[in-house]
Amino acid sequence: MVGTLVPAAPQVAAAGVSTGPAVTGVDVSNWSGEIDWGSVAGNGTAFAFVYASEGLDYLNERFDTQYGGAAEAGLIRGAYHFAQPHESDGAAQADFFVDNGGGWRPDGRTLPGVLDVEDNPYRNRNGLNSCYGLDRKQMVDWVGDFTRRYRQRTGRDAIIYTTTSWWRTCTGDSPAFGRNPLWLARWGAEPGELPASWTRYTFWQSADKAPGSPGGKNSFNGTPSRLRLLARPASKVKAAGRVTRDTYTVTLTNTTAEPITALKVAGRTFGGQKIVKASKGCRFSGTAVRCTITELSPRAKVRLTFVARPSAPARTAKRGLDLTIGTASLRLTAKAR
Repeated sequence: MVGTLVPAAPQVAAAGVSTGPAVTGVDVSNWSGEIDWGSVAGNGTAFAFVYASEGLDYLNERFDTQYGGAAEAGLIRGAYHFAQPHESDGAAQADFFVDNGGGWRPDGRTLPGVLDVEDNPYRNRNGLNSCYGLDRKQMVDWVGDFTRRYRQRTGRDAIIYTTTSWWRTCTGDSPAFGRNPLWLARWGAEPGELPASWTRYTFWQSADKAPGSPGGKNSFNGTPSRLRLLARPASKVKAAGRVTRDTYTVTLTNTTAEPITALKVAGRTFGGQKIVKASKGCRFSGTAVRCTITELSPRAKVRLTFVARPSAPARTAKRGLDLTIGTASLRLTAKAR
């Protein structure tokens, strides 16, 4: 018997249309120079994206100062990589990005990294078209290569920064990337039509420069709490159960890239049984058992075993164990004797 994904905390909801005050942000690069992050935060800015890397060999020399300064000022921040799809495969650039500041950490202040794919600004230098010389299939494959490797390295889906027009031209308006949050670049009063992969945007860059700001004007399509959830999503535990006579075995797997701490497991038998033995770290009495898993590392598994014995003549043919894991439930039913 295999359980489904079990939330250890409330799930991250997809960002919807914000109905409250705008959650504003800024994007900066090496061209932004020295930044007074205290003033930026004082103006109500909630988040920042900082240019980290480009292609396979270029790094923002101001990245550490800018990225660290945003964090010290209390902003939620993320890094972005400017794609050069003609230079290498996507996985190699994802590795370069992660190795140079574009990774993710479960500190509640770090957004998933951004893949910036847009019009080729170096056409006069490299002689390539807006799509870097790639056809539509090649571009879709390249973006997929980058995003897969980023997820392998960090456990998070990279944010994709792009324009609707470029996406239509260079990917054929691919619908294949809906799991990646969209940071839409469209300067003006309205976001306009979206690329085919998305039904809503997560971030919107509405101007390349905001008055009194060191960089681009951005907004988050949701509430401050949704932004915090994007920075640190709820942990998920996969639960699988097995019953052998009167022994109940449950395997819990942390499916995320961050550790899960203080995971509570509680259970109660039914069908006239009582718990007589349980795994280390569990306490039991009569029909009830409680366990606390101090920490479950990313991708790690833990196995819990409970042994039950008849405590009274069964009033029903059904025997089993009801478990609560985090905020979800799992029922294990023994075969009738």
